[in-house]
Amino acid sequence: MKSDSPSLVSAWSAAQPFVFGGLSGMVATAVIQPIDFIKVRIQLLSKGSSTNPIAMAAQVIRSESIFTLYSGLSAGLLRQATYTTARMGLFNTFIAYAKEKNGDQPITFAQRAVAGLAAGGLGAMIGNPCDLALIRMQADGLLEPAKRSNYTGVLNALSRIAREEGVLALWGGAGPTVVRAMALNVGMLSTYSEAKSRLEGYFGPSASATFGASAIAGFFASFLSLPFDFIKTRLQKQRKVPGQVPLYAGSIDCFFKVLRTEGPLAFYRGFGTYYVRIAPHAMVTLLVADGLNTMAKWVQNQRQGTGVSLAKNH
Repeated sequence: MKSDSPSLVSAWSAAQPFVFGGLSGMVATAVIQPIDFIKVRIQLLSKGSSTNPIAMAAQVIRSESIFTLYSGLSAGLLRQATYTTARMGLFNTFIAYAKEKNGDQPITFAQRAVAGLAAGGLGAMIGNPCDLALIRMQADGLLEPAKRSNYTGVLNALSRIAREEGVLALWGGAGPTVVRAMALNVGMLSTYSEAKSRLEGYFGPSASATFGASAIAGFFASFLSLPFDFIKTRLQKQRKVPGQVPLYAGSIDCFFKVLRTEGPLAFYRGFGTYYVRIAPHAMVTLLVADGLNTMAKWVQNQRQGTGVSLAKNH
């Protein structure tokens, strides 16, 4: 049986972190989409409104439909196919490079943090159009029927926003989106990598260490990123209307207006819902990615056992 060509092996080695990262993010998004929908609706409420997620879900189902909870799923999946593919693939690529440079020395948390910041920022810029389309689709039901865009899907939303508001509108809220992604990546990937390394030192490589590390990563990802997610949501919900001045001129303006009119705790409005959205998403993403990597290693070992080479798993 012929072995795989070196060029194919090299190509798969480079692509694997990106492919597995994107697939794991898409699986996680499909699982938690209703929670994400409720999180966005809560963030768009005015001060004094109820932020009870169960009551919000019941109201949406009663006044709209249960399928409304999956509004923007196509945008969410496409966002994961761009954003998570990029951020997780880049993170693993940066970590592999650091390991090579370190030689026998272990990876430090500072190196993990830098890799997380860089991968998160670059991934967010790539995925911002899909993120904006997701927010618009989820917020559409809050508008009066005559003012709704009634997007039929993510491609329809992207094309209409670009045509009606300009291509650059697709990068609306990119500033806080990038900062949010950097904070989330440090909380999720860097913390997960560090926590798993330390837990495996106590328990050895095991499902308990993997699950525990993903739970720790989910908390820090939520805590560090929510204020930036709040500002991002407020900015991306805005539509450019000729002759009208938008409520928020940018990230800083949004921050100070919300701080002045709604108070500092507004940035953590709906933290419970956000945590229930981010933590499981982070945990499912990390667990699926680990599962895919384990499967790839098993397949590699099986093929090597029969004299057939496969891409080296990093």
